[in-house]
Amino acid sequence: MTKIKRFISITITSVMLLTILSACGGNNADKGGSGGDNGSEKLPKISLFQSKVEIADQLESMAKKYKEETGNEIDVWGSAGDNYLTQLQAKLNAGEGPTIFGVQTGAETTKLQSYYYDMSNESYVKNIAPNMEVKIDGKIIGVPTGVEGFGFVYNKALVDPSKITDLASFKAFLEESKAKGINGFSLSQEAYFLIGHILNTPFALQQDPLGFIEKLNKGEVKMADTKEFQEFGQYMEAIRELAKNPLEVTYDKQMGDFATGKTAIVHQGNWSYGMLQDYKDIDAGMMAMPLAGNTKLAVDIPAIWVINNKASADQIKAANAFFEWLYNSETGKNIIVNEFKFIPAMTNIETSNLDPLSQAVSEATVSGNTIPWALTYFPQGIIQNDLAPVAQEFFLTPTMTGDQLLKKLDEVWAKAPKQ
Repeated sequence: MTKIKRFISITITSVMLLTILSACGGNNADKGGSGGDNGSEKLPKISLFQSKVEIADQLESMAKKYKEETGNEIDVWGSAGDNYLTQLQAKLNAGEGPTIFGVQTGAETTKLQSYYYDMSNESYVKNIAPNMEVKIDGKIIGVPTGVEGFGFVYNKALVDPSKITDLASFKAFLEESKAKGINGFSLSQEAYFLIGHILNTPFALQQDPLGFIEKLNKGEVKMADTKEFQEFGQYMEAIRELAKNPLEVTYDKQMGDFATGKTAIVHQGNWSYGMLQDYKDIDAGMMAMPLAGNTKLAVDIPAIWVINNKASADQIKAANAFFEWLYNSETGKNIIVNEFKFIPAMTNIETSNLDPLSQAVSEATVSGNTIPWALTYFPQGIIQNDLAPVAQEFFLTPTMTGDQLLKKLDEVWAKAPKQ
């Protein structure tokens, strides 16, 4: 069975999903290695097929700069996000390309694996940060578009992270905050912010998260019988007892209360800093959820860029030349950070201008101090359709124990359609 090294998410953070690229395809000619010296050598024109409109203008600008510096050309294509995968599969099935395309990590990566060129010997992959390589059968098959991360986002004026290291100290902090009239910790009512993201931690702390999910799908293990989940249930009991009911909290209210000092900690990701930019008095940081002694942020990549192995040797060479320029030239690195506003998954790209939450994610990425987004491999739709209703019931039922919560999660997992 194919093994994928990474564990990535597709969540409400889709608004932050990075640009998906693809190139105009070619014939099924003999494939060549590349290396791609992008100096004065004239290479075939390639196209970039992207699903998000957020950085369409920046991509057009990038294409102009690439041509100015290398003499080589890129056409930028656009696609409505919801239709991207359908369009991509149609092009691949028809043998029409693309040469470079993007896929979300997780099940989508597995689904399209027959089209991936082996990047293992390309120089631009050598700077991929620890734990951020995407491999199938031991081969690097994609470069990360960037990273995102989540954990406990805290107000530095209200929280000393060195004093919240386990369940007992977490509960003590909630009690102290409540006594001061401050909400110590906040989830919010949206499915991923209520249960999807926070439930990732006990999965990610398993020795083999993907293997655990596969066993859970087969009924060979249960959350209720696993110690990290048992402690997770106790965390949820503490949140229900000592913090504001998340079913009464929207994402906007969660971040507004955090920004104004009414809430000390929120379970959120680096994307949430956009909600804080207009508040000058908030100094925010990000720490790990200290479940089972965890000290690592949940960091992963929303998508990877791959090269179509059905393209011609010249097209593959041109695609590699582009990646060499994007990830190794000063112009390309500047575009990634300052124009695309991505958190790089590369150790050779500096990130001094990032916001505080993105900087925390970047530092964790470079140091390898991360746990994966195992929730990418949850059965499709299970968070919204099955897990969230159980979490809602839990927060509406004061008598439900953490153990009973886990048993109900096990029950709905067993009934949910599997991928």
